[in-house]
Amino acid sequence: MSSLRVHRADIHRRGLLTGLTALAAPGSLWAKPSLPLEPLEILTSRGPARFKVELAADNASRAQGLMYRKSLAPDRGMLFDFHTPRPVSFWMRNTYISLDMIFIRADGRILSIARNTVPLSEEGVPSGGPVRAVLELVGGRAAEIGALPGDRVVHRIFPRG
Repeated sequence: MSSLRVHRADIHRRGLLTGLTALAAPGSLWAKPSLPLEPLEILTSRGPARFKVELAADNASRAQGLMYRKSLAPDRGMLFDFHTPRPVSFWMRNTYISLDMIFIRADGRILSIARNTVPLSEEGVPSGGPVRAVLELVGGRAAEIGALPGDRVVHRIFPRG
C-alpha cells in the first residue's frame, strides 16, 4: 500500500495486487500525482514542519501509493489512512525513490520511523505496533526536520489536542 510497499495483508487478501499492477504500469496515469493535496504539519522540537500530502484512504490508492514516481518534492508526501489502528507492513516494490515511512498512532503521535527505505526492495517494513496512518516523505526528510517518535502529526484525520 504505500508507494508500493503495499500493506501486504490487505492487498493479497483481497486479490487486488494483480489488477493494480496492470493499472500502475510505467507511463500510466498512476505514475503522476493523482490525489488532491492537503495540509499536514509535524510538530518537532525544532518547530513545525509543513507539508502538502496526498491522502490515500481506500484500498486502491493505498495499494498504488508512490509507485513509479521518479521524484518527490521535499515539502510533499503521501498519508495512508487505515481508519482503524492495526499493525501494518509496507514494501518498496516498484518504488523508485528512497522514502522515510512515519508510522502514526490514532492519537496523531509518531510511533516509529523507517528512514531511507531501499528503492525496489520487497523486504517488509513493519510499523512496530498498531497505527492509524503512515506518512511517506522523501528519504532523509524526517532527519532534516528532526522528527522523532512521540512527535505530533497534525492533519484532519487525527483528533485535535
